[in-house]
Amino acid sequence: MKFSINKAIKSILLVSVICVFLYSCNSEVKQKQAFTPSEALIQRVLPNHASNFIVEIDTLTVEDWFELESKNNKIILRGNNHGSIASALYFYLKEYTHSQITWNGTNINVTEDLPEVSKLIHKKTPYKYRYYFNYCTFNYTMSWWDWNRWEKEIDWMALHGINMPLAITGEAYVWDEVYKSYGFTDKDLDPFFSGPSYFSWFWMGNLDGWGGPLPMSWKESHRDLQIKILRRERELGMKPVLPAFTGHVPASFKKFFPDANLKQTNWGNDFEDTYILDANDPLFAEIGKKFLEKQTEIYGTDNLYSADTFNENEPPSDDPEYLSALSDKVYEGMKAADPEAIWVMQGWLFYSHRDFWKAPQIKGLLDAVPDDKMIILDLASEIEPVWKRTEAFYGKQWIWNMLHNFGGNISMFGRIETIAEEPAKALTDANSGNLKGIGLTMEAIEQNPVLYELMTDNTWRDTSIDLNAWLKKYILNRYGKETDNLLQAWDILVQTAYNGKEIRDGAESIIVARPTFEGYRRWARTKLNYAPEDLLPAWDLFIKSIPDCENYDGFEYDLVDVTRQVLANYALPLQQEFARAYKENNKEAFNKYSSEFIELIEDIDRLLATRKDFLLGPWIDDARSWGTTEAEKAIYEQNARDIITLWGGADNRLHEYANRQWSGVFTDFYKPRWEQFFTDVKADWGTFNQDAFDAKIKSWEWGWVTSRSDYPLEATGSSSTIAKELHDKYRSKIEPLTKRLPIIKYNY
Repeated sequence: MKFSINKAIKSILLVSVICVFLYSCNSEVKQKQAFTPSEALIQRVLPNHASNFIVEIDTLTVEDWFELESKNNKIILRGNNHGSIASALYFYLKEYTHSQITWNGTNINVTEDLPEVSKLIHKKTPYKYRYYFNYCTFNYTMSWWDWNRWEKEIDWMALHGINMPLAITGEAYVWDEVYKSYGFTDKDLDPFFSGPSYFSWFWMGNLDGWGGPLPMSWKESHRDLQIKILRRERELGMKPVLPAFTGHVPASFKKFFPDANLKQTNWGNDFEDTYILDANDPLFAEIGKKFLEKQTEIYGTDNLYSADTFNENEPPSDDPEYLSALSDKVYEGMKAADPEAIWVMQGWLFYSHRDFWKAPQIKGLLDAVPDDKMIILDLASEIEPVWKRTEAFYGKQWIWNMLHNFGGNISMFGRIETIAEEPAKALTDANSGNLKGIGLTMEAIEQNPVLYELMTDNTWRDTSIDLNAWLKKYILNRYGKETDNLLQAWDILVQTAYNGKEIRDGAESIIVARPTFEGYRRWARTKLNYAPEDLLPAWDLFIKSIPDCENYDGFEYDLVDVTRQVLANYALPLQQEFARAYKENNKEAFNKYSSEFIELIEDIDRLLATRKDFLLGPWIDDARSWGTTEAEKAIYEQNARDIITLWGGADNRLHEYANRQWSGVFTDFYKPRWEQFFTDVKADWGTFNQDAFDAKIKSWEWGWVTSRSDYPLEATGSSSTIAKELHDKYRSKIEPLTKRLPIIKYNY
């Protein structure tokens, strides 16, 4: 009897504990659910200070706006949706606490007593649309992102005013469902779907299958990831742009539809042909409708659809009537599935193939769609504003964009004055037509944070930015203090790296080129937009600022980046010296400068290893993490290695287009490649054959792409210590060599 009572008491106690636990969990769930989307964002950004903010939503106005004020020791964030609230928060953080949130350095400078907003602040945006992403961004930066990384980016987007992001994650699953509804099997589709590093060009119809096959585990996992991405973006007031059908179909399409009217095309002869279904074929409208219906069933819709016809491929006819009919069919396919559909088109083709796309052809393509049902992305407005030669896209809605980065290359570069001045000038230009937005269409992110902070600061204003005043605030928010040294350093950076003159995009280091005596290669273009010695005083000033700012994340990143840029530039005059030595038959000088070149590569790698931003390891590790089997992990690792080196096969003309100045790539790829070059030059002194070397090294490069190895995942060493050491080592050497006349000609 005693045993039974004790057992009963224990049971009661156990049930009580479980009830308390369940109640506690339920309370936690209720507490989490009680947060609105913007309140949850504040919790993520400022977990220790979220209670100091009060959110007020007023949805009566259509235009986006926000307000700030202080009441009863609280900061009131008021706006028309949760995205506007996020922008209000970031405005407060920048203007009142001197904080900054970027990919490459964050400074949250929030004290227990938050600064008061002395008077009501009201901001509204003149831009209905604030666009974000390029198809290429999804591969050059985001190929391997998981939900944790996506959540941080969506928060960044909301804080920076983005409300119209491209959203193509999970597209493979939709197409898998559509084609299998017609009877296609995995065997039919495996040669169609590309590997994860190449989706951008697959979706745009440039290539099939490269880097595949794509496992079903990827399609399903990224369907689930896309659902999370879209849910969060919509919660924060964004209207995502989803893909639509542009005619690209599998090679196996003929098997199921032998009478289909297909056009065979090729993107530069580096990949197999792809197939485009003619817009006049009845199947075009049917498949386009089915795709959008299936996509909407899985992901919902905000009526915005991306479709780019003939991306970097010319149409078969330049007849404006033909182009108009094609455009009409694409739009009608969207409209059949969604009567409210708005077509969002990248204007890249008008820039990249301007010889084909003259005024009649552009007008013909655009006129078939109602003006309020199409939005044109002037994809590289800061490089060449196409709107100025198309009568602002002949009445269509359009968006002014900064492209800025090509291929995800690491280079300090940008048109900083253009970004500060031109968006507002376009906004008030009598000839800018139906300008409705501003956007970021870079091919990759996580670099040059100053350009992205500046560009997004245009969102809540309709006047040009005073760059000098803006930079003072930027320096204070990023480095914790504004000093004469830092102001002078940034003045030099504006006049050099960020002057945006002469070249289209950032210069490359000769180190990343397939080894050569020439001073450039196709995608390793070394021409700078400034004299390299002119950057040196900025380096000096950053080194002098170490005692004041070395504890700030943003300063540490910039210190490493400036040092990297100086040394990356120095590689070219050093390379010219060993080229000169070979030409003059001076073996002693050749040995000296070739040894110093290898040592420079090692030193840059050691510097970059101090920042996680510049590590190869996470890129490879994140790729492998998506694999559910060793075979899948191997596919993903090969994709990750290939895109940043050869891009495609061993003979691909795009090799080095997406090169990376990362620790791990320097010592494991660039260094051994150059060492083999020096070995062969010495062995064949006087008779060295560049073509023979290229043929040989391609095999080695492909071996690296298909190899398996791990790299460090965490930074090692002190950025400031190594930067100072390299400044002491190289500063006096650089200028004399840089000022020597080159023995090669640039070709950019």
